[in-house]
Formats: sequence, C-alpha cells, structure tokens
Amino acid sequence: MLSEPRSGRLAAWGNALLAGLVSPDDAVLAIVGEDAVHRVEGLPGETGPVGLTLALGRLRALGVSALRVALPAPGHPLGLSGPPEFNARALQAEEAVICHDAAFGLVPEVAEAGPEGDAHVEVVWHVLPVRQAPPADVPSLGEAERELAQALREATEVLSKLDVAGSGPVAEAAIDAYRARAERGREVLAPGYPPRAVRVLELAQRVGLLVSLAYDHGHGGAVSASEMAARGAALRPVERTARRAQVAAYNSVVEEREKKVR
Repeated sequence: MLSEPRSGRLAAWGNALLAGLVSPDDAVLAIVGEDAVHRVEGLPGETGPVGLTLALGRLRALGVSALRVALPAPGHPLGLSGPPEFNARALQAEEAVICHDAAFGLVPEVAEAGPEGDAHVEVVWHVLPVRQAPPADVPSLGEAERELAQALREATEVLSKLDVAGSGPVAEAAIDAYRARAERGREVLAPGYPPRAVRVLELAQRVGLLVSLAYDHGHGGAVSASEMAARGAALRPVERTARRAQVAAYNSVVEEREKKVR
C-alpha cells in the first residue's frame, strides 16, 4: 500500500480534469505515472482500445461527473456495488474505478511487455456495467481518520510486544525511502481535494507500509505459532482500516459534492 493504486491516480486526476482544474495532458501524464501506456477498452461507441485522453472525454460525454475508487479484498468488497460480474473482476485486480452519475466501472489489467531487463508496464482499463447503488463499507473522511488513528495505536502496542513493529535495517531502509519520496514533493492527490483528504491518505499509506514490512520482513520475536497468529490478528484489521481510509480520501470529492446537494 506504499505506492498509490492505479485506480487512485485515475480517480484523483480524472476528478480534477472533470472539474476543469487540470488540462487533459497533465491529467493523463499523472495517471500513467511510471507506466508505459494506459488504454481503455469497452467504451460505448468504440470498437477497440482508445487512449486515456479520448476515454476521459467520452466518459464526460456519457454523463460521468466524478470517479470513485474501490479497493476490494477477499471477504471485503470495499467500494463495490455490483453486479457480481464486475465485483469478481475488481476483486481479482484488487482495485477498480466507479463512475458517478453513469453506470460504468473500470478495472485495470496490468501486463509487462518487452525483453527481460528492459520490460515496461502496459495497462488496459476494461469498462464494464455497474449497479448504481451506495458503495460497500466506505466511511466518511472524518470516520476514516478517527478509525485509522485508533487502529494504529492498538496495532503498534500489540506488534511492539511481538517485536515485529517494523524494526531492523530492512524496515529502516524502506521507511527512509518513503520519506525521501515525500520530501521530493510527490503530489499525494490531485488539485481540488481538501487538505484533510491529503492528510488521511498520507497516514493510510504510511500505515500500509508498516503493515507490509511486518508481513514481509522476518518474524522478529514472533517465532511461535501462537505469536505469529497474534501478529496476523493485529495486522488484518489495521490493513482493512488503512484500505478504507484510502478509499475515503480518494472519494472525498464526491462525498463533499453530495453533501452540498442534500
């Protein structure tokens, strides 16, 4: 969860474009990031894949006013609203983008191309029908911030007792790399997002980094089966809370718009 999901970049910069805050070229450049190319397949009226600039313009013409993010995991359809076929594709990809005011969703298919040692990443976004209904389990931005702070406190206490709270040279190197990226002025969200959303997303990404480190780099003092089970029990709800917070941050633009309509 250290790196932002592609669905987050598409939704954030797509929302900025739909709001007229950035140019199409700037939005596409930010969405593609370090990938080689992004294409969109399955758009109504198109017989094959098209580029992001055309796709975003076509979605606007089809009535799309904003974009939401879904980050589902097994047993947790976070941000999804159906139908089952779309949910299954999104769960396989572990992410998706849901269109607001139009019954479309986009699921990324990521592939590497090119010779070994010089491969590049290509992404195809598949446009599929979705059910227009409230997304599953998405908190408000305020709820997400409170939940994330509480979950982090509880998990840090448990993981510290198990000696797996992200200590050691590997963890320190990863955290240093994260801080270096932040200090280089990485733009966490696109123009138009409230400062609170940026704060929540940054905290969720840091929490995601610590969860990944605790899962991936050694067992620390957690050498017994019971201690490892305790570690997993501590990490799972924190990872779930961090994903919920990410979705809340990316979807905050839509949340604010809906509040004004009520």
